Amino acid sequence: MASVIIEAQGLALKIWVKGSGMSHESKSRVISLMTKNTYAMILAGGRGSRLHQLTNWRAKPAVPFGGKFRIIDFVLSNCVNSGIRRIGVATQYKSHSLIQHIQRGWSFLNGKFGEFIDVLPAQQWLQESWYAGTADAVFQNLDILRETKPDYVLILAGDHVYKMDYGKLLAYHAEKNADMTVACIEVPLSEAKGFGVIGVNDESRVVSFTEKPSNPSPLPGKSDVALASMGIYVFNTKFLCEQLIRDADDHDSTHDFGHDIIPHLMSAGYRVFAQSFGDSCVRDEGGNSYWRDVGTIDSYWEGNMELTKVVPDLNMYDNEWPIWTYQEQLPPAKFVFDEDERRGTAVDALVSGGCIISGASVVRSLLYSNVKVHSYTTVEDSVLLPNVEIGRNVKIRRAVLDKSCIIPDGMTIGYDREEDAKRFHVSVNGVTLVTPEMLGQDMGRVRSAKTK
Repeated sequence: MASVIIEAQGLALKIWVKGSGMSHESKSRVISLMTKNTYAMILAGGRGSRLHQLTNWRAKPAVPFGGKFRIIDFVLSNCVNSGIRRIGVATQYKSHSLIQHIQRGWSFLNGKFGEFIDVLPAQQWLQESWYAGTADAVFQNLDILRETKPDYVLILAGDHVYKMDYGKLLAYHAEKNADMTVACIEVPLSEAKGFGVIGVNDESRVVSFTEKPSNPSPLPGKSDVALASMGIYVFNTKFLCEQLIRDADDHDSTHDFGHDIIPHLMSAGYRVFAQSFGDSCVRDEGGNSYWRDVGTIDSYWEGNMELTKVVPDLNMYDNEWPIWTYQEQLPPAKFVFDEDERRGTAVDALVSGGCIISGASVVRSLLYSNVKVHSYTTVEDSVLLPNVEIGRNVKIRRAVLDKSCIIPDGMTIGYDREEDAKRFHVSVNGVTLVTPEMLGQDMGRVRSAKTK
């Protein structure tokens, strides 16, 4: 039986949820008037070009992940679980499937209680241009913020997979009396070139910030690690509006938070603070946190493969911090035939609804909805997106098969890198990406593009 302990802490009302056999420290949340009076702006307009052909027909936040989810489901779930239920999603690049997913999967928020998700495509309200940068995406929706009248605005990237209690970040922002707060995480120095790199003093005040530096500076005392911005920012609403208007009038600006807004705030002496992800993450029962940038084919494949472990790093079975999504009503997965050399099996694998494994072997793989694998076929260490169909006598290894691929009988993928590179995309680490176009099935894909 769960118990609830309530403590008043200034602006925040801290609610500790204590479950059976579980310490309240590991499952605590901060739910307050702050979260209720916060508007979350999710920036979900990017293509994600490092995912190559996987984003030819969809924006990166709409890419499937984890067997039944889309990448954006994780940040949306963080919002809802944190008590933030006024949300805007700024879209731009090939956004139809993303918008459709939000409409179908997130319509449970009730407008009668002030809960909603606004889908905000670039509409050129203020100028005849699309979103020019992350700051411009928010600036072009200032009318939405003014109408909603939140006390705080939470700016979020829609293309990372992680669990985080934004209430703790908001409470920290208020405690520091900050003008802006940046969530940050330690990353290997070798990977820091792709992030905004932060320097802080003993009070966690930001003293330096460089967006995607060619030669990133390590953390003091940790020569192989840098402190990186997660693209998660908290602002007081009035202050944010002032800064966006000032930036919009600056013709030399690229209208980006990392390149322009944060450096200006620091040079002008405003109070910019950083909070470590470890202070606001949602940990599993072992005390572990989870954050992944699945922005390359290799990292996308690795992130999915991690879920096949006996104890995966990402706990998708956590009922106290659930990941919400849209899921079709599908029949259970089915495994048929029990003959020598023709046995339907799946080992260390995630198999979604509607799948049929007919006399085939699936090992260490993820099968999304409605995947069909026919007899005498072997699938190993692979990610098969929805509606994939694999013929007989096929061998697939270390591959990502995009939605609706039809693999003909007898094809081999992932065993000869040079041969695969002639017809498919092969990543740096040897993961083979296959799309319907690469298989000569592009006409069907074009006709069904709007349902991707």
